Amino acid sequence: MKNGSSANISEMKLITHTGTHVDAPGHYHDHYFDAGFDVDTLDLEVLNGPGLLIDVPRGTNITAEVMKSLRIPKGVRRVLFRTENTDRRLMFKNQFDTSFVGFTTDGAKWLVENTDIKLIGIDYLAVAAWSDVVPGHLVLLESREIIIVEGLKLDDIQPGVYSIHCLPLRILGAEGSPTRCILIK
Repeated sequence: MKNGSSANISEMKLITHTGTHVDAPGHYHDHYFDAGFDVDTLDLEVLNGPGLLIDVPRGTNITAEVMKSLRIPKGVRRVLFRTENTDRRLMFKNQFDTSFVGFTTDGAKWLVENTDIKLIGIDYLAVAAWSDVVPGHLVLLESREIIIVEGLKLDDIQPGVYSIHCLPLRILGAEGSPTRCILIK
C-alpha cells in the first residue's frame, strides 16, 4: 500500500511437495496421474479422524522387522511415525539431507499387507528412505487407498491417540499439495 495500491498482496511460487504436504497416487504412478487421481480425489475422511502418533526405534529405517515390533493394533487407520528425523531437527535445515529415516521397501510392503493403515505421516520430506525412495513410494501408493503426509513437525508432542486433521489445497491436476496438518488431543 506504500506504493499507492489499495491493498497489500503477496505472491507465492513453490512446488507442490513443499513443507508439510500430501502425495497423491500420481506422484509415482504415471498411469494414475493420466487417469486424474490427483490431490482433489484424496479422501477427506482418511485425512481427518482419530490416529496414532508413535515413536519409531532410533538408529534404523522403518523395516518390516520394525513394523512388526511396533504392534500397531488392527483397525488403526491413521499413523504418524516420529523418527530420529525429529531428534536431528531435519525439517529445520536449509539443505535436503539424504540420511533421513524412512520406510524401506520391505517395511512398506509389511504395512500394506498386515495393517489397516490408510494415512501415513512422517517427519521428513519423503516417506521412503533415500535408498528405497522410488520403490517405497510405489508400494505405498499402488492401491490408491493409502495417503502419505510428509514433512510433519512432531517436536514436543507426546506419543498417543489424537484427532488428526490434514487439509491439502485443492489443486486440480496436481500430484501433491502443501497441507496444514494439526493434531488435537
